[in-house]
Amino acid sequence: MRICVVAETAPREHRVALVPDSVAKLVKAGHEVVVQAGAGAAAYHDDAAYVAAGASIAPDAGTAHAGAQVICRVQRPTDAEVALVPEGATLIAMMAPASAASIVAALAARKATVLALELVPRITRAQSMDVLSSQATVAGYKAVLIAASMIPRFLPMLTTAAGSITPARAFVIGAGVAGLQALATARRLGAVTSGFDVRAAAAEQVKSLGATFVQSDVVSAAAEGTGGYAKAQSDDEAARTLATIAKHIKDQDLVISTAAIPGRAAPRLITADMVRSMRPGSVIIDLAAETGGNCELTVLGETIDVNGVMVVGAANLPATLPTHASQMFSRNVLTLLQHLVKDGALAVDLDDEITGAMTLTHNGQVRS
Repeated sequence: MRICVVAETAPREHRVALVPDSVAKLVKAGHEVVVQAGAGAAAYHDDAAYVAAGASIAPDAGTAHAGAQVICRVQRPTDAEVALVPEGATLIAMMAPASAASIVAALAARKATVLALELVPRITRAQSMDVLSSQATVAGYKAVLIAASMIPRFLPMLTTAAGSITPARAFVIGAGVAGLQALATARRLGAVTSGFDVRAAAAEQVKSLGATFVQSDVVSAAAEGTGGYAKAQSDDEAARTLATIAKHIKDQDLVISTAAIPGRAAPRLITADMVRSMRPGSVIIDLAAETGGNCELTVLGETIDVNGVMVVGAANLPATLPTHASQMFSRNVLTLLQHLVKDGALAVDLDDEITGAMTLTHNGQVRS
């Protein structure tokens, strides 16, 4: 089977879909791997490393795509790149399907099978294929580092000849993978940490990391939907959630918001009034910026100064740590390929609970 790895063209994207270690495993399994020249350069994997792993190097995107049966990418292709996809090929990428209708339709017209990596179901046997979880780990870690570099104070408690320094307070909203990693990172850096989530199961996870769980009467087992994500709240529940956050947030030095609902805009959990209630010098890192933001004032890709409180609309933080983000992403893709390949060939079984959930197009049809 001929597998191609292409260079990413999306703005601020520095990851690569397969790193040399994964390529070596695919080559050992009998597959041909073609890598576009420079595809891994931004993640510090040069062409020579791919050649050493057994891949061949294609000089450009057109040559890389030619004859490919499987195309591995991080981000979805542009309209121009869709035209390079061989008819009947399988594309594996993060597709952001809610905003990709025209691209999905164009790929279906080429009879391409499209597997959207963000649709890997959250079931036990698919955990090793879950790019959302692996990349959320990177985002949660990096968000704290950004906040720590922006606040005008130390994170840890320090005892110095000039007196004692009190630790900073870090509050994480949403205790999923990104949120828990943010709590763990802030704790390691010495901050006093607290977390909030509407899912009852999150309370023990937050506490296990040495953080305080912010209690609210909206926290319940019923708040958890499929895949471990929180359900959308009623108007009354949302109002009570906002009241809980408003009471706690005003005393925090850094806030990391991570709350998301699959297929919907991010819930608004930080109002403009809450931001204005915070001390000047505080920082909010909104990891939900790409789906609308948890903060009312968030602007994707920008940092907004609100009376001295900095609101950061974080954009694609995993790509800012491209070496390890690519390594983790690549392992997810490799495991998926190993799941899909039967007797040396790709087998797209729509009745399979993993493959079927991910497939956007197949045999010229767009699947709902």
